[in-house]
Amino acid sequence: MTALDWVPNEVVTAARRRNLQTGESLFRHGDQVYGLFVIESGRIQMIRHDSSGRPLVLFSAIKDDLFAEAALFSETYHCDAVAATDATVRIYPKPVLLSLLDRDPSAAKKFMALLARQVMLLRTRLELLNIRSASERVLRHLTVAAGPDGRTVKLSGTLKEMASELGMSHEALYRTLADLETQGLIERSDRLIKLTQMI
Repeated sequence: MTALDWVPNEVVTAARRRNLQTGESLFRHGDQVYGLFVIESGRIQMIRHDSSGRPLVLFSAIKDDLFAEAALFSETYHCDAVAATDATVRIYPKPVLLSLLDRDPSAAKKFMALLARQVMLLRTRLELLNIRSASERVLRHLTVAAGPDGRTVKLSGTLKEMASELGMSHEALYRTLADLETQGLIERSDRLIKLTQMI
């Protein structure tokens, strides 16, 4: 189930599919907004650059994620969206979605609920970025990202991408993960990190 499965057929049929290769841009900062997106496969990163040109990952969208929803109410996109892997996205045109929200209170309410969940996720991310201790920041991130068992985190991207999302250098993240593993607080395998105790 995707984030827009509840929209009527007229919106679904108005959507179009786009395939991107790794490194290809879906949109750039300042481009005119033409819609919002759901990931069908692969991973897309929303990126801004700091004053020194270093890329900061704002969000990594994976299969079934909705993204660029806030741009629906803007004239231009406020960041870059770049394929971190080969990816396929479904593009929902801005005029069709705005028309739906204007005439269908139920759809508008569901969309507001999606935005409210995004606000909660952003608040969690701000909380993480305000934690000064690298180990505490990483442990808190893993706790929030854990799957249904509350302990296991399946990595959707690279550790370098995780470091960027946590506002850390990748070297600092590698050191922190190694320290946490040495302390017995986490266990690592191929694409999984497991918390050995509830935080």
